[in-house]
Amino acid sequence: MNAVLKTVEARFEPLTLENLDAVVRVEQQAYAHPWARRNFEDSLEAGYQAQQLLAGDTLLGYFVAMKGVDEVHLLNITVARDYQRQGWAQVLLDALALWARGQGAQWIWLEVRMGNARAIHVYEAQGFRRVGQRKNYYPSGPGQHEDALVMSLGL
Repeated sequence: MNAVLKTVEARFEPLTLENLDAVVRVEQQAYAHPWARRNFEDSLEAGYQAQQLLAGDTLLGYFVAMKGVDEVHLLNITVARDYQRQGWAQVLLDALALWARGQGAQWIWLEVRMGNARAIHVYEAQGFRRVGQRKNYYPSGPGQHEDALVMSLGL
């Protein structure tokens, strides 16, 4: 069941080692194959852009992105299960695009599970285009893998 926020100001804050517990909980609730805590720790240690979206003390979502020469690669974007389908993914993607432009990036790239139609729809609504496919990219069960759709957004 979706929770609805009653007029609370949403804000972005950097994702840090100190607030990873809440992020890992949201990640585990959102995905059958979530990132491990170590994936987040490694991303922070590498200096990747990692932001969380909060309303009061409530974690609405987060993203992790890696800057390249003239592009940004979105590694993880998640909206907490109770706040999905309320437009928060678009807010996260808009913030990512704003940051990427400020870094001089010309493109944002991402991979998404071929079977994740809802996410693909969100990305396409934000202007991302399908540009390729990676075979057996995501784990999907013991000894099984799912293809990834590669998408990009010109900035």
